[in-house]
Amino acid sequence: MTLTGSGSAYDPPADPAPRRSTAPAPARVHQYGPPRRLDRRVALVTGASSGIGAATARRFAMDGWQLLLSGRDRRRLEQTASGTSAVVLPADLAAPDGPRLLAQSALHTTGRIDVLVAGAGMGWTGPFTAMPHTDIDRVLTLDLNATLHLVREVLPSMIAAGRGRVVLLGSVAGCVGLREEAVYSAAKAGLAAFAEALRQELRGTGVGVTLVVPGAVDTAFHIRRGRPDHGTRSGLLSPGCVAGTIWEAVRQNRDEAYVPTWLTLPGRVRGLAPGLYRRLLHRFG
Repeated sequence: MTLTGSGSAYDPPADPAPRRSTAPAPARVHQYGPPRRLDRRVALVTGASSGIGAATARRFAMDGWQLLLSGRDRRRLEQTASGTSAVVLPADLAAPDGPRLLAQSALHTTGRIDVLVAGAGMGWTGPFTAMPHTDIDRVLTLDLNATLHLVREVLPSMIAAGRGRVVLLGSVAGCVGLREEAVYSAAKAGLAAFAEALRQELRGTGVGVTLVVPGAVDTAFHIRRGRPDHGTRSGLLSPGCVAGTIWEAVRQNRDEAYVPTWLTLPGRVRGLAPGLYRRLLHRFG
């Protein structure tokens, strides 16, 4: 059984005791590269210390966006921000006040958020009956609860501006459910349902919701899983590939994006022929 970070890595603490949020006060934010141009579009990217989050930040920077980068590891955030005008906002989204403090710092820094890319997450691999209760709480807190709270904090400013987009990082696990990833699958399924419901609520406001659903990605999430079938990186998506899809989805105002696109098939088979789907799942995992 393995407690791991997601495609945008989250490093769990060694001590499971409650922690105070590490989100900085607005005065403590750090900027890298040229001075900020507040006339540029602003993207807040969580989980930006590595993996999909870091790759997404670099892709947006290529197009001249003003970046706000969040994660728990300041050193890695600084590496992601290097050579850009990004502002580093370290935060612990799993802390009770983490999402609120991050949103406040972000809005204080730039005055607005045009795009939120919620990439922070973690996972756990192993039999559900062997999963400690504390790890159940950690996965659900970061992958689902913290994301919802952060979106709740950011949305009012987007609605007031009449524009914006929330990008949620889902998973194929949330579409079909994966063996020995029951809680992670549940969290991502909840995120997918949230995206659909919120999308309907926001109709006519100018604010959109995008759900990006990747397959297995070559990040620390899969390297540390401890499964033989994931022991090689062959066949895994690159973080840059997923980042490119996120970028295109934002540019085209898309509601959903699957990486690769054939990942839409398992969900369709499950809906049309659940018996066949389960037989295939039992055979191929």
